[in-house]
Amino acid sequence: MNPISDFSGLVAVVTGGGTGMGRELTVQLATKGCHVAVCDVSQEAMDETTAIAMAAAPAGTRLTSFVADVSNPDAVDAFAAHVADALGTTSINLLFNNAGIAGAGSIIKEDPANWDRVFGVCWGGVLNGTRSFMPLLLASERGQVVNTSSINGMWACLGPHGPHTAYSAAKFAVKGFTEALMVDFRMNAPHLTAAVVMPGHIGTAILRNSFEASGRDPKHLQDEFIDEMREDFVKRGIDVSAASNEDIRTIVAMRVDGFENEAPTSAASAAGIILDGVRSGEWRILVGDDAHALDQALRADPANAYTVEFTAALTAQGHYQGLIVE
Repeated sequence: MNPISDFSGLVAVVTGGGTGMGRELTVQLATKGCHVAVCDVSQEAMDETTAIAMAAAPAGTRLTSFVADVSNPDAVDAFAAHVADALGTTSINLLFNNAGIAGAGSIIKEDPANWDRVFGVCWGGVLNGTRSFMPLLLASERGQVVNTSSINGMWACLGPHGPHTAYSAAKFAVKGFTEALMVDFRMNAPHLTAAVVMPGHIGTAILRNSFEASGRDPKHLQDEFIDEMREDFVKRGIDVSAASNEDIRTIVAMRVDGFENEAPTSAASAAGIILDGVRSGEWRILVGDDAHALDQALRADPANAYTVEFTAALTAQGHYQGLIVE
């Protein structure tokens, strides 16, 4: 099957298109003359995305947006119906199941509702998107599903002392589902293909959005959350007895800002890598030098992936510094 090498005149759907990689995918697709439909939970964010995309798109390019929580199957069904109506189409060519949030690191300590929320968006959003848009994909002459997993779809932690259970479980599911789709499509819909995206640390607002989705303002964290953080520091042998609650709030706020503004790979660069991967027919798209480094390390020494030594070797190479919990 030849890859989709020219986006002009095609129809693409991007979930989580309000910010980050979703916004950049939308803009770069529209710039190539692709008609794009985006969904997000924020209409304001999508309005910014579509304004930027339309300013860069050639005449005749159509864009539409729709407020939808991808964890809700009915909402994604409604989004699919909107796409067909708003773009006047009976088919789509590209589905980017991109929406995601983080959080709910521990299944032991975390509120089950928060755990289920993260899993529901990151895994359920991919499943719902694929199901809801399958009729429009099947109706195309050539289509592709591009699912965003993560490095946490191959390494289920944030370091040896950083549990990351909900997000990692979801991203492993996305990776496995996408690989299974490759054979399913080959046998039952040979005009369709699938690709899985494995980003490393990308400069997006996912950390900030995840705090807000769980009802937490990174700059005004509740005392209960600060107390939990103190407990985690103590477990890791870090003395924070001299740090005030406000000191810890400041540290968290700085880390949230740094995640977005000091990342080794920008959202725009990540989107470009993803689209280049689609054009070249890659089914496994690693995004960022840190993702490639982790992939190589895991292949070389899988048995020790969750040890202090494994993490130390990565950070010694300059990867994931300040992100993973050693």
